[in-house]
Amino acid sequence: MFLKNTFVHHVHFWLKDKADKQQLIDGLNTLIPITHIRDMHIGVPAETFRDVVDRSYDVSLLLLFDSPEAQEAYQIDPTHVLFATNVAKPLCARVVVLDNVNI
Repeated sequence: MFLKNTFVHHVHFWLKDKADKQQLIDGLNTLIPITHIRDMHIGVPAETFRDVVDRSYDVSLLLLFDSPEAQEAYQIDPTHVLFATNVAKPLCARVVVLDNVNI
């Protein structure tokens, strides 16, 4: 399936303490009710060991939106703001976001 009219928001999280992984995952699950999100995937590094695969992160979040405007609305949604402030910022040493749109 070829995705059209899709804004992809892919976030990788590196924890300060690996013991907090489930707490981060639980926090990510609080984002599920946000209506601007079309599709959501929470994951951990796969058991793939090729040179080009970066397995250094602890948890990833992949979100698909119908438009850049939907993604912007997600950014200011109170549920997302609470997650970022109360979960991601305290638990994570590093967060990398990769946003992309169709060509």
